[in-house]
Amino acid sequence: MHKSAMAAQPQIKTYDPVWSQVRREAEEISAAEPALGGFIYASVLSHARLEDAVCHRLARRLQHAVLDPGLIHNTFHEVLQADPSLGEAFRADLMAWMQRDPASDRLIEPLLYFKGFHALQTHRIGHRLWNAGRKDFALYLQSLVSRFLQVDIHPAAKIGRGIMIDHATGIVIGETAVVGDNCSLLHGVTLGGSGNEQGDRHPKIGCGVMIGAGAKILGNIKVGDCARIAAGSVVLKDVPPQRTVAGVPARDIGANTCAEPA
Repeated sequence: MHKSAMAAQPQIKTYDPVWSQVRREAEEISAAEPALGGFIYASVLSHARLEDAVCHRLARRLQHAVLDPGLIHNTFHEVLQADPSLGEAFRADLMAWMQRDPASDRLIEPLLYFKGFHALQTHRIGHRLWNAGRKDFALYLQSLVSRFLQVDIHPAAKIGRGIMIDHATGIVIGETAVVGDNCSLLHGVTLGGSGNEQGDRHPKIGCGVMIGAGAKILGNIKVGDCARIAAGSVVLKDVPPQRTVAGVPARDIGANTCAEPA
């Protein structure tokens, strides 16, 4: 091929800094904890991409005697092939955990150990299945996540990127809920209905919102960008952007001292 023709060819970037760091951390774990070597190899080092490692880990966490884990694994890969942008969401969520969770200073920790990360990525796959008309498979995945991880997210719910669900036990997100990018949710959070509505009945959460442990946001209400919901609050009406609410029922207690509370 002529040099000018070669120069005209598009250059494809193959370096993945997130995956490279995960692999380095995996190698360090294998060296420090030889007893975990098989687990680390199967979960990370045997794979060529982060996407493959995530699919493998999710399938193992959701392993169920009634359904061949290979079927779950293959279905996850089919969804990824149809929507490669899922890989970007995986990476954004891993970065969210490392940047926001003071208990985590490695990218590999959510991938290997954190059920909030596992539940969220399973939801992302289930959401694609739901939108593709495979609603029963999506609901089956929801039931497995609820059973094994104690997180219940309806597959129709819309969730943005860069999400951290810390601890995750008791998280409930309803069918018509929407969560914007770069939000943080702690354990016991409910995005539910008020019980008096039909149809579109769940909260719409903006971007950059921090929702404290045990908070309940109920009904088709809007929480504005970069708002903060205090732990244990029950929110029944709209929350303006960049405000903090607290209490039962929640009331506005002032502007946020932090521009990005999540």
